[in-house]
Amino acid sequence: MAGIHFQFGDFKQLLRLNIGIADRLDENRAESFTVLYCDFSEIEDETINRALKKILRTSDTIANYKKDYFFVLPYTDKYGADIVKKLFDKFFKKFLNTFLISYPADGESAEEITEILQTSVKRFCKRDLDYLDVLK
Repeated sequence: MAGIHFQFGDFKQLLRLNIGIADRLDENRAESFTVLYCDFSEIEDETINRALKKILRTSDTIANYKKDYFFVLPYTDKYGADIVKKLFDKFFKKFLNTFLISYPADGESAEEITEILQTSVKRFCKRDLDYLDVLK
């Protein structure tokens, strides 16, 4: 299994797509999907690729900017996304710098989700994600 990798420039569009699907299919508006941010800055590319193939489902999507990885996990709440995070921790044998944000509980639009993600990652992970500002 492995997630589907998208170009980073399409990240906001990927969020919009998942919001549209969730709004159409999830009438109770539970945590329809969760975005898992992971800082893989100290991990080699080949090791990252092996982990992605082993851990992610084919329905999961990936966008990365350098070693900052964003996983959109459909029909996954924060508890489920935390399990994915722990699988990465175990695979890499280290505690990763991560953050979770769910739709619609934490944000109602792609813009709101990326804004909250930026603010939260800067505060809790001490990582600057200002490059998200240039996405359309």
